[in-house]
Amino acid sequence: MSYKLPHLPWLRTFEAAARSLSFTAAAEDLHMTTASVSLQIRSLEQYLGFQLFERLPRGVRLTDMGLAYLPSVRKAFDELAVSTVGLFGSRGDRSITVRSTAAFAVLWLAPRLQSFLEAHPDIEVRLLADIWADAQGSDQSAIDIRFGDGHWEGFDAELIQKEASIPVCSPGWLERAKSPEALVTFARQHPIHIMGCEDLWSRWFRRSGIGDDDIRKGLQVDTSLTALELASAGSGFALVLRSLTQSYIDSGRLVPAFDGELPIEQAHYLLQPKAGKRPSPEVLIFRHWLLETVQHAKLHST
Repeated sequence: MSYKLPHLPWLRTFEAAARSLSFTAAAEDLHMTTASVSLQIRSLEQYLGFQLFERLPRGVRLTDMGLAYLPSVRKAFDELAVSTVGLFGSRGDRSITVRSTAAFAVLWLAPRLQSFLEAHPDIEVRLLADIWADAQGSDQSAIDIRFGDGHWEGFDAELIQKEASIPVCSPGWLERAKSPEALVTFARQHPIHIMGCEDLWSRWFRRSGIGDDDIRKGLQVDTSLTALELASAGSGFALVLRSLTQSYIDSGRLVPAFDGELPIEQAHYLLQPKAGKRPSPEVLIFRHWLLETVQHAKLHST
């Protein structure tokens, strides 16, 4: 059954106004007058028969119907942009900047990035790795990947994948340990802690039923990458995200020290500024590739 859709300019104006929660900002983004934005929003509301925005003394606020409608409108524009660029190409500069933590960039993204470059040879990629990825920009041509609890002021966060940490060590520790008890003792004596996550080892031992001591002594490092390198060199036991350890395990540089894993609340997220311009088509293409690649990796790890 066919259904007559609202005019595309009305929907574009709705998305821009919802993104900035300001008719004035939407007008600047779309190179229109504020009066024109207001008129198009009012026309859309009359067409749908529902109020989408609540007008406030300063700015606007989405109604419940507006909040419910926005994801579908945004997804439709994203898919249209990706399809158009994929079929017909894009005019102008085709470049993106990918910002992420150093560990994610080196251990997860870098080994897989070649597949994106081969599929999209006309898109130029700049990869920036930060130790603490908190001070990131909001450029419409930037991909912003952060690790945390999913809440960043001024940003919408899309989960990349849930995470869990696993204990790993070099094969030499398994050879030295004459019993499981000896391996536990080695892990207690030589833990490698990642700054900001110093309680992970204590939590892992409690969850495993091995003990409830507060294990905080040991090497302290500022990145998962450093922890894995130290562990592979035989300097201790690391408790690192499973998604970041796989290449070390596959190469034999590290082995799981014990069975089990520690689910954690933090995860990697794709961030999008709530205000500002819409992401470029190239950014949307990369986001689509990244999420598909994550799902593919999950299927092949189970």
